[in-house]
Amino acid sequence: MFNSRHPSLSKRGGIWGLCILLLYTSPLSCFANFSQAKELIYKIKEGLPRGTFIGAIGVDLNLDFSVDPPFLFNLPQKKVSEQYVTLNNTTGELYASATEIDRETLCPDNSEGQRCVLSLDVFVLPQRYFQLIKVKIFIEDVNDNRPKFPVDEICMFVPENTPINARYAVEQSAVDPDLGLHGVQTYWLVNDFGMFTLDVEENEGGELTPFLIVTETLDRETQAEYITDIIAEDGGTPPLLGAATLKIVITDVNDNCPQFRESQINVTLHGNTTKGVHLARLHAFDPDLGANAQISYAYSERVPRDTRSLFHLDRITGVIKLAGKIDTGTATFYKLTILANGPGCIPAVATVTVHIIKVVTGPPAVIPRYIAPEKDGVVTIKESEPAFSPIAFFTIKNIDMNQKVHCHLEGTGPFRLSPYQLFKNEYLLETTEPLDYEKTQEYELIVVAKNTRQLVIKTFLKVQVLDENDNAPVFEQSFVKISVEENNPPNTFLTQLQATDQDSESRGEVIYLLGGDAPGIFVVDRMTGVLTVATSLDREEKETYRFIVRAVDQGIPRRESIATVMVTVQDRNDNSPRFINKDFTFFVPENFPGYGEIGVLSVTDADVGENGWVALSILNGSDIFMIDTGRGALRAKTSLDREQQGTYQLWIEAVDGGEPALSCVTMVTVLLLDVNDNPPIVLFPQSNQSYMLVLPSTLPGTSITEVYAVDKDTGMNAVIAYSIIKRKGGEPGSFAIDPETGNITLKRELSNRGLYSLLVKVSDHGQPEPLYSTVMVNFFVNETVSNESYIQSLLTREADVEVEERPWYIGQMREGPERYELFPCQPVIIALSVTSLGLFFLVVTLTSYICCKRFKKHRKQRSEVEIPLKMKNDSMQAVNRKLRQISNI
Repeated sequence: MFNSRHPSLSKRGGIWGLCILLLYTSPLSCFANFSQAKELIYKIKEGLPRGTFIGAIGVDLNLDFSVDPPFLFNLPQKKVSEQYVTLNNTTGELYASATEIDRETLCPDNSEGQRCVLSLDVFVLPQRYFQLIKVKIFIEDVNDNRPKFPVDEICMFVPENTPINARYAVEQSAVDPDLGLHGVQTYWLVNDFGMFTLDVEENEGGELTPFLIVTETLDRETQAEYITDIIAEDGGTPPLLGAATLKIVITDVNDNCPQFRESQINVTLHGNTTKGVHLARLHAFDPDLGANAQISYAYSERVPRDTRSLFHLDRITGVIKLAGKIDTGTATFYKLTILANGPGCIPAVATVTVHIIKVVTGPPAVIPRYIAPEKDGVVTIKESEPAFSPIAFFTIKNIDMNQKVHCHLEGTGPFRLSPYQLFKNEYLLETTEPLDYEKTQEYELIVVAKNTRQLVIKTFLKVQVLDENDNAPVFEQSFVKISVEENNPPNTFLTQLQATDQDSESRGEVIYLLGGDAPGIFVVDRMTGVLTVATSLDREEKETYRFIVRAVDQGIPRRESIATVMVTVQDRNDNSPRFINKDFTFFVPENFPGYGEIGVLSVTDADVGENGWVALSILNGSDIFMIDTGRGALRAKTSLDREQQGTYQLWIEAVDGGEPALSCVTMVTVLLLDVNDNPPIVLFPQSNQSYMLVLPSTLPGTSITEVYAVDKDTGMNAVIAYSIIKRKGGEPGSFAIDPETGNITLKRELSNRGLYSLLVKVSDHGQPEPLYSTVMVNFFVNETVSNESYIQSLLTREADVEVEERPWYIGQMREGPERYELFPCQPVIIALSVTSLGLFFLVVTLTSYICCKRFKKHRKQRSEVEIPLKMKNDSMQAVNRKLRQISNI
């Protein structure tokens, strides 16, 4: 088996078989004894391309490649082995070489049960590691050979009286070099004419022999031969075919008897007619062939012997000539009974009546001299001869000086008999127009010479027209339209082209050929004109094929005609709808109006007609969204709010109109873009009536509290800025707020006790107009809260709140007490401060003890007030951080 520690075997090899490692000794190491031989067996398919991996000898022998010096691998019989394989000298890997391995060439004498083996000897070097490795590569058969008949045309002779179901072995059976299932499996006929079928028998050796079976009564006189193709098919996938022309010749059986074309013939003969004159010609025919159609003519026994000697009858041609001198005194007519004899038949009977006309003087004698070829009174002339072609001269003799002879022509056809120039009693028989074999094959003419005594002599002449290749084949249809559904099976029958040629014999035999513009996938049978397509057609690849088919006769020179074939491939629903994108993403601003167009989903279908009609539908979310089934426009039924839901994922299905319908699905993501439609919401302080206790001893720079707000929008619409816009109580600039965090810091010492109020503006950075909210932040500066109702009255009391003179963004950009201007009463406050400071130093000693005790008490109260506030601030900061993370997402 393949070594699992070498994964490249499956990647580079592509080998179907398994490699079997047979080690007759213990595993090999760099210190082992290499005197014993080992054998490796690999299996591959024939016909592998160059560079295909076969096996790794070193890996399969478990060699340690880390040894020094390294291993080397060598093929001693290079001429033989390198023709098929290549060995890597350092790794021991075997690859297929430039020459593809053909099992039938390598092992031509292999039978069914034998294997084809390529044996190699491999040396493992250097000498300290030397070992002889026997490598056997089993070549497995693939279906790479078509069945082939020994001859291109198989001719079988079947008697016309063959009984139905009679069997005839087709001795020239096909041969396929492949083995097993890849060999010949069956035979069939392209056209059985409704008269034949094929059966296949297998002998003890496994060889298949096709048998031709007659299924209907044969009649050679109706059709003398049948020409079709016999197909041999192997068992491969796909199967390969071989073909040969099967010519079934129906041999004649003597099942017809001769018949006369005319059973009654009247001949008029003058008493002075010269010996040897042609009187009549009998013609009998027998539809059989060869010896069965041989006809001999003979007189009936009822004809007297002397009459037989007077009128000579040619036994072969049926020509009757005058053989003696007529005695007009003893007889006025003769009745000749003629028999047409055929093998094993009752003779046909015809009667020739010869009327004798007595003449006082001899009739004129007509002497023919033929220009055209003549035999036994039959003249042949080619149909290609032009008009006025001469046929024969006729000279009138035995004419008295006082008599005139009139000579004329009787019979039909384009002929005339006229005096020849100035010569007396010379007449020329010639054509008046070109002859056409396809219209008339022969003419019977009579040259009549009559003198003034009404004595008449007739000379019979038959003119046969010789056929020439003057007609091209003619298609029944010069333009053939064919429709075939796509995905058809290979070798699908399309139509049978029919062309006829009026010429005779080989000149009228027609073969069919494809024109040079015909694609190679179309095949026409040379003899039958059956047009097939060898492969499966795909309408999406090409819908219409247009090419010509030639019909060529076998005359010299050859003539041909063409027919145009147009094959239209009809569509089948074999293509699913396809969206132009794998998925779609649409960005829509929130509050987008209902039924507005969010986006268009483009979808295509390679099919046509109903198979290419595509309808779109929403598989989920149809209560919120809708889609135009035809155009593919996606719409929302209502206005969408990003704060409620920012993303929608829809599954859209496209279904075509075929039967059965095909479909595909795509995902549509609708992302709502934020609109600044939400002002900031202040979460802390919770109301304008809340306050915070601040000790007078609070040092400047101390963070007192924090204004905490959130905005449901995202992006810049959710970025919040804090600023103090109004104040009540205290000195200007006593408090500062961080514009980003909302943290309020004490900037100056609090000299006055009482209520301080700051009006804080919380604004976002939205466009085109920022939105904001305000909140009142109240501080009660004192050591304790001794009168809660008093503070509440201060909070509810309406009073003017003074406006800070500097905006928040200016005040925050400067530091120190100098950022704010002093109140107008600044000098008074300074004087009072100096006085208070002096008094403070006078009483500091007296009050130190009391202050220490009160400081402890105040510290306890402060911790009780500030600890909940701090806890609340910490929780608000955590919420703020969470909201900012969501906003960033």
